[in-house]
Amino acid sequence: MHELSIATAIIERAGELARANGTDAVAAVTVRVGELAGVVPDALDFAFEVARDGTALADARLVVEQVPAQAWCGPCAEEFPVGMPPFFWCPSCDQPSTELRSGRELQVTGIDPSPVPT
Repeated sequence: MHELSIATAIIERAGELARANGTDAVAAVTVRVGELAGVVPDALDFAFEVARDGTALADARLVVEQVPAQAWCGPCAEEFPVGMPPFFWCPSCDQPSTELRSGRELQVTGIDPSPVPT
């Protein structure tokens, strides 16, 4: 399950971002996961729960924003969903597309620091 290594990398990156912002505590980590990234969101969520144990993110939750795969057709200037399994044929002009606009993302887009106890 490669989601465990991805979850570990997310935790490391979120920790770096938190320290850069002057904190160690993180309440939530938001990631964007593209439809074609080869990551199963439920498996990533489970792996995150396992990997966060014993880290500064032990109580953090993972927020996954799923990004649909979209291709661009140059001849007719249309953007269209690729779907899964991917099909790169433009539904408007019946031509193949060679430009994928979205769907491969796998990135940490934000962290929410834990509130400071008073």
